[in-house]
Amino acid sequence: MFKPENIENDFFIRIGFDFDPEQLGRGKVLISEPFMSDPNFNRSVVLLTEYTKEEGAFGFILNKPTDLLMSDIMKEFPDVEFPFHYGGPVDPENLFFIHTVSDLVEDSRPILDDLHWSGDFDTLKSLISMGKVDPSDLKFFGGYSGWGEGQLEEELSEHSWIIADVNVEQIMNNDHEELWKNSLKKMGSKFSIMANFPENPGLN
Repeated sequence: MFKPENIENDFFIRIGFDFDPEQLGRGKVLISEPFMSDPNFNRSVVLLTEYTKEEGAFGFILNKPTDLLMSDIMKEFPDVEFPFHYGGPVDPENLFFIHTVSDLVEDSRPILDDLHWSGDFDTLKSLISMGKVDPSDLKFFGGYSGWGEGQLEEELSEHSWIIADVNVEQIMNNDHEELWKNSLKKMGSKFSIMANFPENPGLN
């Protein structure tokens, strides 16, 4: 029986690549392998906002926007077109956000030097109303992606994820459709091959 994961595992063996859990950390991204069967994470890029070996990992899917705007889901939200993203399958009823305006928003939590998450939401809404924050500064998510102790490390050993570095510009970019492919291509020629793998090789 044909199994797509055989292509992936053979590929990693051929290029002699293995994934070191020591590379995990806040501000890294996880790029899903091409044939991941979980629809929540199919061809996804996940930003890790928190990680420790003891408590696991927490983050948001960067490239799964919904058809909704923030004003669609929250009546008191300023009348500005802020897209609403699917952050992951955990706690989907709760709202989370990442931003580049920590100097204006108290209680922000660091991810990278110029990128933070969470903070005072009322202040953020006021800044949006005053035109001091726009969609290039801020992304909203419903739900998050989470892993318990040892869970992500196990998935890495199964070649489910590729760990990568990204910059703030890439994270805040809204070219969602190409983010997965472009993230792989930025890792060099070996991974550019993977970026062109079909989603359903068994149908070819």
